[in-house]
Amino acid sequence: MFDGLHHFHIRKRIHQKHEKFPHPNKWKRLMDKLIYVVGIVGPTMAIPQLLEIWIKKNAASVSLLSWVGFLCVSIFWLTYGLMHKEKPIILSSSLWIFFYSLIVSGIIIYG
Repeated sequence: MFDGLHHFHIRKRIHQKHEKFPHPNKWKRLMDKLIYVVGIVGPTMAIPQLLEIWIKKNAASVSLLSWVGFLCVSIFWLTYGLMHKEKPIILSSSLWIFFYSLIVSGIIIYG
């Protein structure tokens, strides 16, 4: 038990308990599809902030620290999604990183 093999047995049991995809339950199948919509719509909610910064060139009331924090968290989520091969997390995090990078650079330029 001290040779590390117990870890492989635990991972094997965890892996065998994954749910089927597509899921037989219609509500879970619907959620599996809707998560992609949410993964795209969520990041696009940053567009008004982008327009304020890049079109009006106004970043005076925007916190650089907050947006850099959001960017760092999104990078972590992207890494997590890539490690676990979770497409919805990868999609959403990639979009967040794109938008947050534009916001942070706009704050630096116009702030």
